[in-house]
Amino acid sequence: MENTSLLAMSAPLFVLLIVLEMVYYRLHPDENASGYTVRDTAASLAVGAGAGVVDIVYKTIALAAFVALYELTPLRVDVTWLTFPLILLAQDFFYYWMHRSHHRVRVLWASHVVHHSSLRYNLSTSVRQPWTGLTSQIFYVPLALAGVPPWAILLCGGINMLTQFWLHTDRIGRLPRPIERIINTPSSHRVHHASQGGYLDRNFGGILMIWDQLFGTWAQETERPLYGLTKNIDTHNPLRIVSHEYAAIGRDLARATRWRDRARHLVGKPGWRPERSAASCSCSRPAVPAGAATDTCAHSGSRGVGAP
Repeated sequence: MENTSLLAMSAPLFVLLIVLEMVYYRLHPDENASGYTVRDTAASLAVGAGAGVVDIVYKTIALAAFVALYELTPLRVDVTWLTFPLILLAQDFFYYWMHRSHHRVRVLWASHVVHHSSLRYNLSTSVRQPWTGLTSQIFYVPLALAGVPPWAILLCGGINMLTQFWLHTDRIGRLPRPIERIINTPSSHRVHHASQGGYLDRNFGGILMIWDQLFGTWAQETERPLYGLTKNIDTHNPLRIVSHEYAAIGRDLARATRWRDRARHLVGKPGWRPERSAASCSCSRPAVPAGAATDTCAHSGSRGVGAP
């Protein structure tokens, strides 16, 4: 449970930094920054508080599964000052694929879309996390099978999440290019939360950007990002924020007449729909970039998507 306890202990610091950023915005307004609104910030904090509660349940289930797999494998990785950085590196590698998958598979996107649902981009956005985060833990099964102690897996997950808090701000510009290409920065993460053009589905890394460099998903911030969803949900109700895409999936499944269509509504790309229902797609998907396949939803409107 190191992951949960680490984040819980950090919660007061998160709130303090959010308040300080709000004050800074008030004292030094910036019309080019998305800034804060009371309702949006309250919604983010409410969603984050709920995520913190349900996360205890999910981490308990994940810990039990990791322990079972750890006991089954003959492999063992001793956690030392030398091996722990390597374990963290491995965890960050699997985080990249977890994050990327949650943008490419709709039933996973239904969970992750919560984090991208705000039209604002500030420190409070970082705590707007899903209430259905168990799917994320599946991607760390290889670490348990490799003999990494379960507590170390969860601890590395907590560290990874903590390092991403500072990324959610407009007030830190681009850092020197070598730094931007190696580690995750506010500039790189703004790209991840943006919708336009080549920004879509980019910069999935948690701590490092080297995975995006290796697998062709890195993009540099050039123009000002637009935040939100292609089909914005227009609500500050925490229950709707965390459930709206699951509801959309339910509607699409109910309308589907073929099993293969039902399967693709679940595991296909977010926004997929049968050609005959092109005008009725109900997903809240990022904007579709030029040249995308014709089987994706093409809602008009601004969106800034892309993590947790």
